[in-house]
Amino acid sequence: MSQTPHRATNPAGKPRSKPIVLDLKTARRMLPLVASIVNDLVQHRRTIRQLTPEQEQLYRNRRHLDWRGRQRRYRINEEIASAERSFADALSELQGLGVQLVDDTVGEVDFPTKILGRPAAFSWRLGENNVSYWHYLGETTRRPIPTEWEHGVPTAANRPVR
Repeated sequence: MSQTPHRATNPAGKPRSKPIVLDLKTARRMLPLVASIVNDLVQHRRTIRQLTPEQEQLYRNRRHLDWRGRQRRYRINEEIASAERSFADALSELQGLGVQLVDDTVGEVDFPTKILGRPAAFSWRLGENNVSYWHYLGETTRRPIPTEWEHGVPTAANRPVR
C-alpha cells in the first residue's frame, strides 16, 4: 500500500497559477491579522534602521574597540540579524495571504483586486481603522472607497452602462 505525502498547495519556489483577487469584505475580515503582521514588520524595520548606524560606526572602529565595544558590536550584529529574519518571516506570512507590502516605514499594504476589469488594490495603512481606500495598480494616489461598493465593487461584468 503506497502512501501519498502531505504537501502544501503552493510549495515554496513555485509561482501561483492565478493571481489573487480579494473582495472588499474579505480584505476587511483579514484586517486584524494583517494589522498584526504589518505592526511586526514596521517594528522590525525600525529596529534595523536604529541599530544600523551604530553597527556601521563600530565596524569602522573595530580594530580600536576595547572588550566592551567588541561585545556591543557582536550584540548589535545579532540583534540586526534576528530582526532581519523576523522581518523576512513576517513578510512571507503577509505574502502568503496575498497581501503586498507597499511601505515598511508607515506600514502600508495593498489587497489585490480588480475594479472595472483592471488590476487594482484596496489600500490600508497602520493606524487606520478600516480598509477605506483603493487605487489602480501603478497609481500612488489612494482614493476613498465609495459607499456603494459596500455591496460589491464594480467589475467588468457588472459595469454600469454609459
